[in-house]
Order: sequence, then structure tokens, then C-alpha cells
Amino acid sequence: MSTKELVVDVSHSEISIALLEDKKLVELSKESANSRFSVGDLYLARVKKIMPGLNAAFVDVGHKRDAFLHYLDLGPQFRSLAKYLQIALQSKPLPPLSRFKREKDIDKNGKIGDVLKGGQQIVVQIAKEPISTKGPRLTSEISIAGRNLVLMPFSDKVSISQKISNKEEKDRLKNLLTSIRPKNYGVIVRTMAENQRVAELDAELRELVDKWEKSIFKLRKARPPKLVLGEVSRTTAILRDILNDSFNHIYVNDANVYNEIKNYIGDISPDQQKIVKLYSGKTNIFEHHSVTKQIKTYFGRTVPMKKGAYLVIEHTEALHSIDVNSGNRNKDATNQEENAIDVNMVAAEEIARQLRLRDMGGIVVVDFIDMQKNENKQKLLDFMKQEMSKDRAKHHILPLSKFGLMQITRQRVRPETNISTIETCPTCKGTGEIQPPVLIVDEIQDKIRYGKLKKPKGRIELRVHPFLQSYLTKGLINRRLKWRLKYNKKVTIKADQSYTFLEYNFFDRKGNMLNL
Repeated sequence: MSTKELVVDVSHSEISIALLEDKKLVELSKESANSRFSVGDLYLARVKKIMPGLNAAFVDVGHKRDAFLHYLDLGPQFRSLAKYLQIALQSKPLPPLSRFKREKDIDKNGKIGDVLKGGQQIVVQIAKEPISTKGPRLTSEISIAGRNLVLMPFSDKVSISQKISNKEEKDRLKNLLTSIRPKNYGVIVRTMAENQRVAELDAELRELVDKWEKSIFKLRKARPPKLVLGEVSRTTAILRDILNDSFNHIYVNDANVYNEIKNYIGDISPDQQKIVKLYSGKTNIFEHHSVTKQIKTYFGRTVPMKKGAYLVIEHTEALHSIDVNSGNRNKDATNQEENAIDVNMVAAEEIARQLRLRDMGGIVVVDFIDMQKNENKQKLLDFMKQEMSKDRAKHHILPLSKFGLMQITRQRVRPETNISTIETCPTCKGTGEIQPPVLIVDEIQDKIRYGKLKKPKGRIELRVHPFLQSYLTKGLINRRLKWRLKYNKKVTIKADQSYTFLEYNFFDRKGNMLNL
């Protein structure tokens, strides 16, 4: 049975979240401390410009680039939403949505100018985060996600996740939600709802309805652009979507986020609170769990695999290309087909992981090693589908073409996670020339002396590569002690695997980088 672990690294500027399966990194998310325009965020916005040629509108949600709203993303009940919004913006009493008389659906083949006009205030939801030079993509078909259910205001449909395969369970859930949902609310039943008790589903449904009504009530006297309802934090969203009994540990290095996660799990699954651990070790939490090393290994252009095989991954504006190479494996002609299927199967497993790890979306073209036998081609396709079934993003896989190419489309809702593993030397700044390494200690010492004069109080933390840390702390009378005696300044020396050999930085006791 595989093990699942979540490692959460909290710094003053961002939160990094690593999902490990059997100690292997499969997902990496980064969330800015003051992140905005996340998928699911609800905004009161203003229409800036109607584009009849695109059958769309550009909308101001407060981002530096106008957001894009297509006619097909308005939702069939857009007129009902617009009417309800007008009541909410006025001082009139706002009726519960269950007692609201809905308007007719808009025409599927209609024009954007028939329902929207410049300057109009509308409620929109972020469907796709800003990517590259594009602003956010919007929808007005509002959905509010919970752990087991997704609430759809101005709808009356009950849909069941296709991943629930048991027909009796599907019928039970559909009949149950149809009977308990309030009028004018539709519901999508998520995979997590399988075998859940009636009381839990009813309580979550009421909670989602309450969240919607409170967010609409906040619109009184509001002026666009304004955030109406923020999606939960990335950490909580990941837990909401993937937490199940197979999770073994959740490690966090910040007390506030630790309490947030523990309280959230206490609400949805009290028995699992014990898996949340507060990490207080001296080394960085990502280093302690070997996440940093895996990031350096698997985010490069070339990704190593077993027995010398490797992938070459290229990213372009239009698509992602992945080339499978057998490396120094046996290329004996008599075993060519066997070698090809062997390498391709290993590559398929790694490619499925890379798509999740880098959150690669859009079109992905994979150039597998050529195979002659149709049964091997089918075997590879079936295995690829099996490995991709672990991916929460919507995707579609096409069979190998006659040129040996496999095309994969994968939903893209946020920017791809792109971490450069090729670094500019912090010492030579890319010139190729460096000062003698023997002088690096004197340079650090000069900065400590300057730090003593500039900031006479407080401890300084020096972060360096592990090799340099070993050199600075060797011996009974080491550099750390000498600096303490000479400058009356306490300096702690901390190793960081992400640093290059001669790279170093100073931090204060709050973790803020010092510019000495």
C-alpha cells in the first residue's frame, strides 16, 4: 500500500506545498502570502469593453490586465444572476434564493451584446488564473466547492461524479440530494461523497448555502472591483480535494498553518488529526524530507530515469514536447522491441508524474521510442491511462500515431510550475571568473562586522552550502566562536542544500533577508 505525505513549507513571502507518494515528489504548489485571483475566487466586477467579434467581454476585476469573459461562460441563468445582483446592490430586502423567481435561460447561440453592456456590474468567478501575458479567464456560472459537494446557485440539476462506479450508490446519492437541496440550487456530488452519511452531506449543503448567502449580502453598497468570496488557501484546497484514509503524515513548519490544517481536518475527519505534525527541526523542512533534492533533479530540461534512460522536456507557447531517450541501454537489434516497450513503460510512469509535478496544461506531445507490434502500442496506451488516472486535472489521451507520437490534452487553470535548475553562479555573476575561494571567509567576516555596526542588537543567521557550513564550524575554536568573541555578535550557521558552493545570505531572527 502506497504512503502519502504532505510537506508544507511556510516562509514570510509564500507557502510551498509538496505532495509525496512513497517518498517521491508528485505535486508541488506555491502560493504567495497575499495571493489573489485564484481559481474559485468570486468578484464583483465591471464590464469594460464588449467585443462582438469574439462574442466576449473584457472585465475589470482589479488585475493589471483585463479579464476575459466569453458568452458561453455566462451560464444559462445569467439573467437571473444579474437580476439578483441588482437587488443585492440596492437597499431593498434581499429574498432567499430559494424564494427567488428565476428568469428564462439565455439563448445558447446568442450574442454577448444582447445580455451585457459596457459599465455593467456583474458577479464573476475566476475559472483560470492569469497565465503569461493573459489576464484571468472568468465564468458567471457560479460554483462553490466543498469536500463532498459543489453548490451551483441558479440551477436545479443534481449530477454525480463519474468516478463513482457503483450504480446503487449513484442512485442513492442522486435521490438523497434531490430531496434535500433547496430550490434554485443545483448540486454536483464529488467522489469523496461515496458512502457518506446523510447527516454529513446535509450539514455540508447547508454550510455551502450559508457561505453563498453571506457573500451576496456583503455586496450591499460595494463598488467594483471587489473580492466577494475568496477560495480557501491552497493548502486547505489540496486537503479538501485529496485527503482520504491513505494519508499518513502532514508536516508543517509554521504554528499558525499547523493549527489551521488541524482545525480543518478536525471538522471533516477528526480521526485523522493525529497525522498533522508540527516540524521544528533546524534544517529546512524541504531538505529534511528530501524535497529540495528532488526539485533540483526533476525540474530540469533533462529528467533521468532508471538504467540510464531519460526524458527531454521542452516548453513552448503552443505546446509541451517530451522526447523519450533510451540512453546507454542495450541496443542489440534482436532485443530492440523488448527494449523499446521496457523504456516506454518506465517513461509513461515518469511522464504522468511530470505532468502533475509541473502542472503542465494544454497540449502535450510525447515522442516514444518506436515500436512495431500493435499489442505493445496498446499496452503502452492502457498503462498511460492507468497512471494518469491519479491526476485530478481533466485530461484526454490519444493512441499512438503512425509516427509514434502520443498526444495528451490536460486542463490548465493556473500557470505551469517552472523552476530553473540551471543557476547563474552567485560569485562570478555569469562572467566565468571568480575570486579565490580562500577569500570568501574574509568577505563573510567583513559583512558580519558591518552588520554589527549597522544592527548592533539581535542574532544573525548565516545560510551557506553544506560544504561551507562544515568548513566554518570545524574545530573546537571555529569561525562561529571567533566571530562571537571578536565582534560580540551571535552568528548561527545553517546549511542549505539549495545554495551553490560559495553562495551565502544573512537573515534576522524573523527570517527576513538582510542586505549587508
